[in-house]
Amino acid sequence: MSKMEFEVTGATDRMKTQVEGAGHSIVIDEPQNMGGNDEGPDPLTNMLASLAGCENVVANMVAKEMDFDLQSIHFFIKGELDSRGLMGEPGVRPFFQRVDVHAQLVTTETDDRIREMQEKVDARCPVFTTMKAAGTDMHANWERG
Repeated sequence: MSKMEFEVTGATDRMKTQVEGAGHSIVIDEPQNMGGNDEGPDPLTNMLASLAGCENVVANMVAKEMDFDLQSIHFFIKGELDSRGLMGEPGVRPFFQRVDVHAQLVTTETDDRIREMQEKVDARCPVFTTMKAAGTDMHANWERG
């Protein structure tokens, strides 16, 4: 088994977190109406951004394996959660209940090949599969853009 390890460090200033990892820096903050200074995206938006990035990386790996003409992908991702769980109400899940992934591919491939690509990517993407394993209702639609 080949194990990969990932590590970040974070320093906080009220709602803002300055995260360092793999030689890069990310600022995570909340908007002013949530007590932050709006110096960066909030944690949940960052999670959706991680999903887009992970799907893209896996898609490019799979494209090479499939000899698939993948020129680019434009992602539209929307997550929905019940804020009562975030606020501590018992019995309400504090994580995304539903995530919709719409991907528009620039490609010369057929619709069948696009579906095959999507299935392989969604099955192998660590962020997608983690969200799905948590019970998030994942909806993905990939098409030629």
